[in-house]
Amino acid sequence: MMTPAFLRTYRVTVAVVLLAVPMALARPNIVWIFADDHAFQAVGAYGGRFGPLNLTPNIDSLGRDGMVFERAYVGNSICAPSRATLLTGKHSHLNGKYDNRGGYNHDQPQFQKVLQRAGYQTAMIGKIHLSGKMQGFDYWEVLPGQGRYINPIFITEQGRTEYKGHSTDIITDKALDWLENGRDDSKPFMVMVHYKAPHRNWTPAERNIKAFRQKTFPEPDSLFDDYSGRGTAAHQQDMSISKTMRMEGDLKVNRWPQRTAELEKLNPQGDDLVRWKYQAYMKDYLGCIAGIDENVGRLLKYLKDHDLEKTTVVMYCADQGFYLGEHGWFDKRFMYEESFRMPLLARWPGVIKPGSRNSDLVQNIDFAETFLDIAGVAIPSDMQGRSLVPLLKGRTPPDWRRSLYYHYYEYPAVHSVRRHEGVATRRYKLIRFYGKDVPNGEEWELYDLERDPHEMKSVYWDPAQVQRVSELKAELQRLRRHYAVPADQG
Repeated sequence: MMTPAFLRTYRVTVAVVLLAVPMALARPNIVWIFADDHAFQAVGAYGGRFGPLNLTPNIDSLGRDGMVFERAYVGNSICAPSRATLLTGKHSHLNGKYDNRGGYNHDQPQFQKVLQRAGYQTAMIGKIHLSGKMQGFDYWEVLPGQGRYINPIFITEQGRTEYKGHSTDIITDKALDWLENGRDDSKPFMVMVHYKAPHRNWTPAERNIKAFRQKTFPEPDSLFDDYSGRGTAAHQQDMSISKTMRMEGDLKVNRWPQRTAELEKLNPQGDDLVRWKYQAYMKDYLGCIAGIDENVGRLLKYLKDHDLEKTTVVMYCADQGFYLGEHGWFDKRFMYEESFRMPLLARWPGVIKPGSRNSDLVQNIDFAETFLDIAGVAIPSDMQGRSLVPLLKGRTPPDWRRSLYYHYYEYPAVHSVRRHEGVATRRYKLIRFYGKDVPNGEEWELYDLERDPHEMKSVYWDPAQVQRVSELKAELQRLRRHYAVPADQG
């Protein structure tokens, strides 16, 4: 007997629905929140000297409800190269973006293009610091270059538009507007919300200038480091609070009346002037962080209020670490821990166990692969990282990496940090500085992070470390081969 047409239609419809439900559940939305130069030391979830101040309650909630990565690192600690690695899943020598100068090849494979072809709706809003027209995004609106804190200009397919207000607030406004009015409810989405803050020159919104004006912050123990335990690169950098930090451009003296009056009243000299500059720096930098945290709260509230919380993976990271007075410095670039290490927190309801902390070695070459794996999309074989999804699920693969490769290229250039490469394990870090401005063409430094977590004294020449040095040099060469680093680079 023939089945009536309406029953055949009903059965097909039910089958389609049953097939579609697990597909939808397997394809969560992704919200990737990216800050510029946000030091892990300035995230409450990591403790440290700022932890008790409760500066980042919304960012911290991602760790409380999800996972905090204790050992997340960058492969090249500078803005544009880090972002190129984020999109490509490749180190600088393969994606072609070595430093902040010059262009970027948008035509190369990038994870968002793969997601887009797989049916995800993609959006990029905020700072990307990669010149040229974005590809693989259904919607993009980005700051030109570094962008402006106040009354920023944004670039879209249609051209440039200036908006009134603070960039952190405006970037969030635009992200929320896209979530509300721009996305297609029938598709999963991936949106990248990239803040300019807290990049130099650290300009908070007015509300946070006022809120932080009377605060005093603890100093790092190494604020007056004399670099006696390290080599040429540490001695000859140009990123110190005492000498490099500009009174007017960075600290707003002669621009902000109250700060100018404070300086004139106190008239600090010598070490006291360094301490005053440090406090002014922290008020501005951490004021920017407070603005980010407020806006992360707005994003999380939107997801909750619109029933998207349970179906959305939220990740928070920065393009690299940053010095907050450690070794007397600001900025990044070095392979030393404060600039090499970055914050990474993730929330994935029903997958990540709340309150988890992971101590495996992860790197920014892993992010593109992670997004694709979350979406259930095949990872291109030429990407150099590994998906973090097993770690998010609480399972460390037995063959997970035991070491990391690092390479910094931008010299001679601003801040005068010498070119260097290195290998880091969970306990040891071997760094090779090289180039014509390094004595004899190269200098080596070795740190035992268990005994010297603040990297105050290299033990490279310690006779007790001869075997360790030999092993780490061999590992450095293995990593160069593994990541196909050209022989003429370094």
